[in-house]
Amino acid sequence: MSQSESPVAIVTGAGRGLGREHALALARAGYAVVVNDLGGAGDGTGADASPAAQVVAEIEALGGRAVADGSNVADWRAAGELIDKAVKTFGRLDALVNNAGCLRDRTVANLTEEDWDLVVAVNLKGTAAPLHHAARYWRDLSKSVGGPVQGAVVNTTSASGLYPNPGQANYAAAKAGVAALTIVAARELARYGVRVNAIAPVAATRLTDAVMSEAAKARFDPTRVSPLVVYLAGPQAAEITGRIFELGGDALVAVDPARPVAGLRAEGGAWTVEHIAEVAPGLVERLPPEMSTIAAGEFMKMLPVSAGAPERA
Repeated sequence: MSQSESPVAIVTGAGRGLGREHALALARAGYAVVVNDLGGAGDGTGADASPAAQVVAEIEALGGRAVADGSNVADWRAAGELIDKAVKTFGRLDALVNNAGCLRDRTVANLTEEDWDLVVAVNLKGTAAPLHHAARYWRDLSKSVGGPVQGAVVNTTSASGLYPNPGQANYAAAKAGVAALTIVAARELARYGVRVNAIAPVAATRLTDAVMSEAAKARFDPTRVSPLVVYLAGPQAAEITGRIFELGGDALVAVDPARPVAGLRAEGGAWTVEHIAEVAPGLVERLPPEMSTIAAGEFMKMLPVSAGAPERA
């Protein structure tokens, strides 16, 4: 495969943690990689160009191609420049991995406006802005070639957005938004041949360092998440779009947050307060048990082992 034929991926927040592992895994799979990272702290403050540069050096040491980018993905214009950089540097864009995120745990009563704005900006707008510009690139490319293209987006939601826990009002709201955005974008971009999926990783990173035991850190090594990213970015996942996968340790779970479970039609065609009061508790009882991140973890432990799966070293 010539350099012009090799696929190109952007990974945001790729200077450390999960993003770094995604970038390295994609490089090993043959992708040229734009390593985007503003280099901020875990709470979203500051900037440092060295982490992205270091990942580029690691990829080049593997014999791959990469370029560093320090764009702030929560800036609409900068996100557009990020997409342009990939195309101008490597001639194309095949995959966008929206991984950048930050964390400021607060209860609703203790949130400051800055806590809300920054976390929502980085996690939600920082996904929407690159996605918007990548979608425009693939849409225009599809029109120019007269048919579908092969584009893929992998967004990053979170167990906190799927099974919200107290103390993360800003982060959970942003990550729930990413899950919804993923489904909407998948439906909109299918006509152009672009797939959009999301992952909810459970991994030991600097954002989870304070809440994970040493045993949990060993079990939830971030390198175990990246194979899912490579799969969803590539042609093997050609029939999968608009889906959300949770992966942590040795567990892989398909999550469906967008499906109604229980309901009734009103006798006589209209609901009254009294009638709703009679039936609403019964509807709630028919719903699956409420899931928290802790309960989700217990569910993952009970999953059967996949036949033919390689044994863990």
